[in-house]
Amino acid sequence: MSEIRFTPERLSSFHATVEKYEMRNSALLPTLYLAQEQWGYLSAPVMDYVAKLLDIPPRDVYEAVSFYILFRRKDMGKWCLQVCNNITCNMMGSEKLIGIVREELGIGPVEVTENKIFSLMLVQCLGSCGTAPVVEVNDTYVENLTPESFRELIRGLRSGNTKLTLPEVSV
Repeated sequence: MSEIRFTPERLSSFHATVEKYEMRNSALLPTLYLAQEQWGYLSAPVMDYVAKLLDIPPRDVYEAVSFYILFRRKDMGKWCLQVCNNITCNMMGSEKLIGIVREELGIGPVEVTENKIFSLMLVQCLGSCGTAPVVEVNDTYVENLTPESFRELIRGLRSGNTKLTLPEVSV
């Protein structure tokens, strides 16, 4: 494996981020986000690299990554479908959305398709109860989903449409 290093652009962003904080370790979360943008997920070598950059104990980095659901510790593919399965989304149909992922992609929770394009994660409360059910696709919320619109979204992503907007669905 090659040496873990930020690209020059991300290293520049890292330095600009650190300058915003009085204490260097306060830049931990934005630095982890930069790392995840570059590598797709936060492996042990990447987390160790972040700890070294911030001059903090690796344990602090590992704790933050394990606490926040926005950080991924393994390769979750190109499109990580994070289905909110809290009470409101569940009552509004998130279980049907999970079923559609099984039908369309053949995967269940915490699984990745063989081609590493899609993964499914069940998450608790994305804070969008008024627009339930909601799915976070990578870092973008897709709200007010119906089984039909979610199926079309998956099919669109599969065919290369990277716009995360809901297709028109007649009701």
